[in-house]
Amino acid sequence: MILIPAIDLYEKKAVRLYKGRYEEMTVYSEDPAALADEIESKGASWLHVVDLEGARDGTTANIDIIRSIVQNTSLSVECGGGIRSFETIETYLNAGVKRVILGTKALEDEAFLKEALARWNDAVAVGVDAKDGKVATHGWLSVSDINAEEFTAHLKELGTATVIATDISRDGAMKGTNLDFYRRLKQIDINIIASGGVSSLEDIRALKEIGVYGAILGKAMYTGAVDLSEGIRAAKESL
Repeated sequence: MILIPAIDLYEKKAVRLYKGRYEEMTVYSEDPAALADEIESKGASWLHVVDLEGARDGTTANIDIIRSIVQNTSLSVECGGGIRSFETIETYLNAGVKRVILGTKALEDEAFLKEALARWNDAVAVGVDAKDGKVATHGWLSVSDINAEEFTAHLKELGTATVIATDISRDGAMKGTNLDFYRRLKQIDINIIASGGVSSLEDIRALKEIGVYGAILGKAMYTGAVDLSEGIRAAKESL
């Protein structure tokens, strides 16, 4: 299993939200590029980046920081946050991002998703953000009537290779990850990256045992609840 540390960007700073709420934001670094260097030095191979302004506004407000991270580290970067046009996908991929993550647009415009998958294949992933089992959209500000597991199964049928699945109720809450949710998603036979609530080495080992493709480490890394180097080792170690 790949452990993927996360940097959420807002106004060119590395921040974390509590359960996706912009009004509950903590700034962890004024220099996200330096933070990415530190993350790489601890053994990470991937980095999960979310442009929170993009998620809210559909912009690429932090593209310069993302480009700098790509150019100055060997990290493979996956990036999400308000990616709603082919031009934005191209902007990120041309900046060296390895994988873009579609969210709201994938749910609301299936033709767009199909075209994106046809053009960029595995470089396009989809974020499935669940609140009470339903898919949330628009930076988690709205909740649809669509079941998250059924939507994930449909994404597989469309040819999606990777889904980043988040239980919003656990995100940033340091209460552990929703293992039952990921067990159910794992049955769909698609690459699942678990996000939200990974707050201990035990969470990492439990997700590895379930057999998910990857897990995202966010707040726990910043608070020191999980040492990134130890987390990476736990994700790689034999069960």
